[in-house]
Amino acid sequence: MDSVELLTCIEGSDRKLSKLSVDEFLTSTFDSDTNGGSEGDDSPAEETKKSSKQEGKTGKRKKAPQPKVQGKKGEKSKGAAKEHKEQLSRLKEKDPEFFQFLEKNDQKLLNFDDTDSSEDEENPVHTLPAELELASDDEEDEEQQPTTKSKKTKDLIAVTVRMVDQWKVEVEDKLTFKLFHDIALAFKAAVSTTRGGDESGKPGKYKVEDTLVFNSLVSFCIRDLFLALQKLLQLKPGGDRKKLLLPSSSHRWPKVRPDINTYLAGLVQLLSGLTETSVVSAVLRHVLHLIPYYLCFPKHSRLLLKQAINQWSTGEETVRVLAFLILNKICRHKQDVYLNLVLKQMYVAYVKNCKFTSPNVLPLINFMQRTLTEMYALDNQITYQHAFIYIRQLAIHLRNAMTMKKKETYQSVYNWQFVHCLYLWCRMLSTIYPSEVLAPLIYPLSQVIIGCIKLVPTARYYPLRLHCVRALTLLSDNTKTFIPVTPFLLEIFQQVDFNKKPGRMSVRPINFAVILKLSNANLQEKAFRDGLIEQLYDLTLEYFHTQAHTIGFSELALPVVVQLKAFIKECKVANYCKQIRQLMEKLQENSTYLTNRRQAATFGVADKEAVALWEKVLKEEGTPLQKYYSSWKKLRDKELALEITGKERLEELNFPEIKRRKVQESKEKDKKEFRDLFESDSGSDDESSGLKSKGGSKKDNEDFLDDLCDMSGADEEEDDMLPCEDESDDEGGVSRKASKAAPKKLSQADLKVLTEGDEDVVEDLEFSDED
Repeated sequence: MDSVELLTCIEGSDRKLSKLSVDEFLTSTFDSDTNGGSEGDDSPAEETKKSSKQEGKTGKRKKAPQPKVQGKKGEKSKGAAKEHKEQLSRLKEKDPEFFQFLEKNDQKLLNFDDTDSSEDEENPVHTLPAELELASDDEEDEEQQPTTKSKKTKDLIAVTVRMVDQWKVEVEDKLTFKLFHDIALAFKAAVSTTRGGDESGKPGKYKVEDTLVFNSLVSFCIRDLFLALQKLLQLKPGGDRKKLLLPSSSHRWPKVRPDINTYLAGLVQLLSGLTETSVVSAVLRHVLHLIPYYLCFPKHSRLLLKQAINQWSTGEETVRVLAFLILNKICRHKQDVYLNLVLKQMYVAYVKNCKFTSPNVLPLINFMQRTLTEMYALDNQITYQHAFIYIRQLAIHLRNAMTMKKKETYQSVYNWQFVHCLYLWCRMLSTIYPSEVLAPLIYPLSQVIIGCIKLVPTARYYPLRLHCVRALTLLSDNTKTFIPVTPFLLEIFQQVDFNKKPGRMSVRPINFAVILKLSNANLQEKAFRDGLIEQLYDLTLEYFHTQAHTIGFSELALPVVVQLKAFIKECKVANYCKQIRQLMEKLQENSTYLTNRRQAATFGVADKEAVALWEKVLKEEGTPLQKYYSSWKKLRDKELALEITGKERLEELNFPEIKRRKVQESKEKDKKEFRDLFESDSGSDDESSGLKSKGGSKKDNEDFLDDLCDMSGADEEEDDMLPCEDESDDEGGVSRKASKAAPKKLSQADLKVLTEGDEDVVEDLEFSDED
């Protein structure tokens, strides 16, 4: 019987296996009890699921009936709970110490309940709780939330001009916390229109849709809000004016802080979106008054500094000044927090915006140099760290150019950014001197500049050499350091042949202040030599002016005087010789004056204190070279101002323009005038006009020859300006023919005197460019 029953069980299981799918086969446990239990459990679970779905669809929120106890499954879970309790009782007998440990640390494990076993079941069927919870109204609120947001944007209050006017009246009367809150929200809404939305993303109370409302609201906040806010916070200036009074010291500050936060953030956002210079200037003036408020918000301060640095390096002149005042004020009162970061960002902005130089940009670059130097003067320790790093960076570029000798490495040194950085550090060391912290940087900086001069010592890079010499002169003068500058100037006198005739004529003089390199065509122009002589004269005079009161001036000027004498002997151009001779005479005069004063001195050269005192007295009294330099500098500055603005020096004098005619055209025109002259004479029918006509024709011929002489004089004037020798020869032939046809009363020498009269006038004016 047992075998028969076993076979029937196997056959029954086979039938069940044949009906199962793959998923059912993998999940089945092949136990008769569990299979039977699962079959019995499926129907009530499915029924409960269907009933729950139907209740969800109908929306009826009634308490669900308690589910029926699942027979065999419940019995099994209770049996497992009993077994677990028996195991715990046996554990108490076998290992009482561990049982005590569990009592202290894990009471939940010991207090085992039959209901807890349901959590450990691996049955995937969900069992319903005893009671179903009612649906809350929060779900309906979440569903309606997007629609309410759209409604809120529609329900925003539109700001009108009448509202702004009403706010003005109320602010003049008395500013309240609620009123300031409304104004701050309205200003936030106005600013959000400049960038297409609010950066915070939070919906506000107001909206601004009209440009007229925007202008009136912003102008009202900028003009009237600051004073009213000061009264609201009851801020009184302290006794120490240097110390900044922060608004956070007011007892009313906590009430106003969120609204001020909103307002200050809106101002920074407004600055980033404005382009009109007048509006930007007005906003920056307002921000300058609000610096104490910004210092109470570090985040807004950093954003404001970023915008101020941008305006300082790229804005118009007024905007740059206001932005610098903001930067300076913040860094003076919070040096330890912002100065290091601001100096770094300002230097990077300076380098970025001095890549190109023109007559219009050069004053702005000079402004950035001077203002950045003032920022460096706030803290010498931080300045030394920045200067050391950046001067070392310039030295590395120079070293790479000297070792590699490639075009790319040369270009990394011979550019405007490198030159302006050298001049910036020279100006910084000159301004902050004397400083024991920064004094060690003078020598390496001067060596970098000298290496830059010697890198490519050709005539094409003379403008760059002159810029470097000017920077060394500034550094030497203000730091009381001797730097040999004159050899780099005297070398130019030896390399350039000033007697060589120019290959071409230039229309305008070369402005050496805004160029670094000359083209091959520029080297052939007459303006190149004229401008180079002027630059050598200026730089030599400036350098010796800085040394004019020193006790060793005579020995310093002696080799220069010898070199200038040699140049005067070799040079054949009168204008060049005249300028250099004047310079040499001034140096000799000052040298003689100092030599006479030294003879009356009673101290020795080794007595440094006596030498310094002697030089100080002499500088206060003034030397001949210093007096001449002061008068010369005023005239020279006027000329440079005209050159920087792009105007020629002759432009304002209103000289008449001489239009040159071709030789053939002038001959044909003269012949035509000559024919017309005789046709008019032959038309006279007077019988007794025989002698009169001869006399008249003779007089007319004399007048015509006088006109011809004037024309030849004008042509010869123009021949001096243009290097065309063929045309001058042709005109010389015309003038000779005219002189042959002239009467005996006017000789050829008289004609030459007449033709050369205009050149004498030009020489008296002494304009070398037109000579």
